[in-house]
This record gives sequence, structure tokens and C-alpha cells, in this order.
Amino acid sequence: MSPIPTGRLFRTGTGSDLVLSRTFRASAEDVWASLTEPERTARWFGPWEGDAAPGRTVRVQMAFEEGTPWCDLRIEACDPPRRLALSMIDESGAWHLELLLAEADGSTELRLVQHLTTEDGLGETGSGWEYYLDLLVASREGGPRPDFDDYHPAMKAYFEELPARAETPGHVR
Repeated sequence: MSPIPTGRLFRTGTGSDLVLSRTFRASAEDVWASLTEPERTARWFGPWEGDAAPGRTVRVQMAFEEGTPWCDLRIEACDPPRRLALSMIDESGAWHLELLLAEADGSTELRLVQHLTTEDGLGETGSGWEYYLDLLVASREGGPRPDFDDYHPAMKAYFEELPARAETPGHVR
């Protein structure tokens, strides 16, 4: 398998946003369940436990990472089934994410937005998100799980070159 990178980089007033998207033939409510229900997140990211609500922290297991570590994930905002904002701090730094859903004509677009304060490590980060989003697609379609080796290092150069092609918000290619 040779997946094609889809990530785009947008300049913001506070840094950059890495944006990746996938489209599903499903309602926003169904895709939302894949993002928020522990038994469904376990299929593509990892299970989670805790009392999920804005301002609260849940524990998430990174089931597809080496050692399957657990980490704390803070729910910053939750507007079902449209927006979920999350933050996490780990040995790689601070992660500020938004999962945005838009439904139209029987399909739902999921946009994963990582708000970056630095573009260091973009080659690894972007490749990783492409992998996880394709895991989500496979879990929803019942297809085979992708192999991370097809994403990294194959996509690393694409993401490392994104800063030179960064866009401004509102600009569409």
C-alpha cells in the first residue's frame, strides 16, 4: 500500500495549523460515535476511561504505539456532533487538537486540526496523523489495518516541506 499524504498547513496569528481530512458516507452522529465512544475509539486509536466532559481529563491508551502507553487527555470543548477540542502534554510536547465534523448530502467530512506552536517534527507528526485517520477509515469500513511502515518514513519529506507551501486561512487551492 502506498498512501498519499493529504495534510495541509495554514498560517495563523499564533502559529500554524496542520489540517488533515477524511470523508465518510455516514451521518455526523455516526462519525462522532467513532470519535467519542470508547469501544469504537479502541478500534482505531485506543480505549479511554473517565468522566468525559468539557474541562475534564480522561485517560486514553495509545493502542497502536509502541508499549501501548496511557496518557491524560483534557477535553477543552465538546459540541456534539460537530466539534471536539482536546489537549495533551507528553514527552513530545503539547498537543492542541480539534476534530471538526461537517455533514452534507449524506456524507460527513472530518477535519483533524492540530494547532502547532512549532513546526519541528512535522515529518513525524503528519505521517502519524495520516496513519491514524486511515486506521479510522479501516475500522469503519471493516478493511485491513494499514501498516505504519507505509507512512513513515515515506511521508516524512512531504510534511517537512509543508512550511514552504503553507497557506493562509481562507485560501483554497
